[in-house]
Order: sequence, then structure tokens, then C-alpha cells
Amino acid sequence: MFVNHVSFKTLKVNCGVPQGSVLGPLLFLLYVNDIENCIPNNIVKLYADDTNLFIFGKKVDDLIDNGERYISDLNKWFNVNKLCLNIDKTIWCS
Repeated sequence: MFVNHVSFKTLKVNCGVPQGSVLGPLLFLLYVNDIENCIPNNIVKLYADDTNLFIFGKKVDDLIDNGERYISDLNKWFNVNKLCLNIDKTIWCS
């Protein structure tokens, strides 16, 4: 297939949002809009394609336990939605 004299190959998209499309950003937001439901009563912030989880507490052990549980819950959501949690991009702040 050619567009503006440039050849490209089309691929079938089985899940997710095609990159580079005009509707891509809106479709991605709709796709990830329910991510906050997997961790009720906690603060999940989305910015572009980044997800931030903020955990607060008074005891370090509680923070660690909750953090591990919430990351596990997020990972389950990612798996159900055919996405992946990139551990290399995950930052733990203390």
C-alpha cells in the first residue's frame, strides 16, 4: 500500500489502540479509563501512557504490604486488558 509515494504494510490489530491514528489518544483514554476501579480508595493518576499509584501510611510495613498488593492488583488489570507492567520503568520512592 502507498500513501504519498511511501510504501507501508498494514497489520491487523487484535487488541489495544493503533498508534499514530487520529483517534488513538482518545481511544487509549477510553481503554484505560477503568484502571482506578482495580484499586478502590487509593489514588491512581494517569498521564498520557504513564500510571502513578500513590500510597500513604504511618507504618513502613503497612506501606510495603499495601504496595505489593496494589501492584499485584494493577498487574492483574494489565493482564486482563492485554497490557504489561514494565518493571524496568517502575520507580519505588521511599
